[in-house]
Amino acid sequence: MSDVRPVNLPPGREAATLAGGCFWCLETVFDDLKGVDRVESGYSGGGVPHPTYRQVCTGTTGHAEVVQLDYDPGQISYEELLRVFFDIHDPTTLNRQGPDYGKQYRSVIFFHDAEQERAAQNMKDELERAGRFPRKIVTQIVPAAGFWRAEEYHQRYFEKHGIAACRTH
Repeated sequence: MSDVRPVNLPPGREAATLAGGCFWCLETVFDDLKGVDRVESGYSGGGVPHPTYRQVCTGTTGHAEVVQLDYDPGQISYEELLRVFFDIHDPTTLNRQGPDYGKQYRSVIFFHDAEQERAAQNMKDELERAGRFPRKIVTQIVPAAGFWRAEEYHQRYFEKHGIAACRTH
C-alpha cells in the first residue's frame, strides 16, 4: 500500500482523517488541541468527486463527513488523536451520532499509511478488550482516499456562529 498524504502538508507534519458524525462537532474539539495546526471539514470515502453538502446528505455518494487534521507528531501523537476521537463520539452506533443518522455520519478512521493502520487497529482492539464501551465498536478502519474540502460556510462553523460546543455528545 502506498501512502496517501495531502499534497500541501508542511514538512514535519502528519495528516489524520477521521469521521465520527457531524464534522462540526469533531472540528471544534481537534482545533483546540496543542500540536494540531489545521483542521478542515470535508468529505471522504465516497465515489463522487467534489461532492457538495447537499449531495452527501442524500446518502447516495458514499461519503462520510470527516475532519482532516495537519498535526505535529512532536507535540501530539497519532495515538493521542485517536484517544480523543474515541472519547468525543459514540463508536458503537452504526451510521448514527446523536440525532444525525445516515452513512455520512458513520465512524471511520481513514489511515494514511501502514503505521496509522496498525495504530488504529491496536487502539480499537485495546478499547474492546478493556470493555470501554457497552457495545461492540463499529468504527471502520479503511485506507484514505480522496478528501474533498467542505464548502466554506462549514469551516469553523461553531466559531462563526458563536456556538460553544456540539449538543449531540
